[in-house]
Amino acid sequence: MSFKSICAVPGVKAWGVKEGKFGLALIEAQGTAAGVFTENLVRAAPIELMRKQIKAGKLEAVIVNSGCANAYTGKRGLADAVTMTEYAGSALGVKPTRVGVASTGVIGRYLDLPLIERQSRDVAPKLVHTAEAEIATAQAIMTTDTVQKHALVKKEGFSVGGICKGSGMIAPNMGTMLAFIYTDAEVGAKPLSEALKMATKRSFNRVIVDGDTSTNDIALCTATGEAGKVKKAEFSAALEECCRLLAMQIAADGEGASKLLQVTVTGAKKEDDAEKVARTVIESPLVKTAVYGEDPNWGRVVAAAGRAGVKFDPNAVSLWISDGSKKYPLVKSGEIIADLVAAKKAMHGRSVIFILDLAAGKAEATTWGCDLTERYVEINGRYTT
Repeated sequence: MSFKSICAVPGVKAWGVKEGKFGLALIEAQGTAAGVFTENLVRAAPIELMRKQIKAGKLEAVIVNSGCANAYTGKRGLADAVTMTEYAGSALGVKPTRVGVASTGVIGRYLDLPLIERQSRDVAPKLVHTAEAEIATAQAIMTTDTVQKHALVKKEGFSVGGICKGSGMIAPNMGTMLAFIYTDAEVGAKPLSEALKMATKRSFNRVIVDGDTSTNDIALCTATGEAGKVKKAEFSAALEECCRLLAMQIAADGEGASKLLQVTVTGAKKEDDAEKVARTVIESPLVKTAVYGEDPNWGRVVAAAGRAGVKFDPNAVSLWISDGSKKYPLVKSGEIIADLVAAKKAMHGRSVIFILDLAAGKAEATTWGCDLTERYVEINGRYTT
């Protein structure tokens, strides 16, 4: 069993437990810390707490529960989130104000604090720095996820590792996701926050499964500093790569998904324009259902791009479809050259990629999502019952 993520980073210990749909994970690592959070106006109690606590720029541990979101729970919910940090602090011997907290699960339900307290006591003595520990931790935070999500980026002299959960209620700013990222690089709190925000913008904030933005989204990054100082640009690139790898796994595991959908827009005047077009295409139900049906109805891609609110010349664009190994032209400088037989073949695998060149500049952006299937309706039509 080899390291895949957080426990490959020196100074990180973890463990988790799953009892039915209720899980709990503890991660222990001391260092500078930063966080990014949902932009939903209805923010869960742990988000409200962490928006304040992260300002100190330090964390020593994280406690995460799954099965109950502790969202839309008022003053009691906020008090319960504080209590969770106290449970972790007591179990691990750290100050509660140095404990990160996150929750995921059903909205509008109160936490089962006696269960969380017991699970905290059970998990704390088991924290270790092993591959088995990171697997147990990733398993503990899952809800409708069908697979664990790990990422590890090794660079000369330092590494960045992360785990996350996310499958449904996924849309930019952010999606229903929790991410816990660790690095042994020495990074100050302010530059760490800046790097995490940019990495999130180019990864987690470009994932769309169903267009719903959650109440509980959070990504926390802790830098233990054990590897010493590294170049800012190198660290930022490694962090972005780690977040991108996690984001792609969220998209591929979208609720009911059978295919990963990737949309890359090039030739835009600025990156924000490219991102806006790519987002509009990837969130289109018509595009998503066509991908599910392996129907090379590529006109839906162009039509979606045209309503994104970005100016470009429709008669100058080029479009390709790819299965990840070979790409096939559909439109070249406004001229239709599509081979629909080849295009349909490109849709048979687990990944479908559209590359759209706007021919308006040099900026580009990529978004990730998935197809839309009957299974998505089945999962969410009976989520609480």
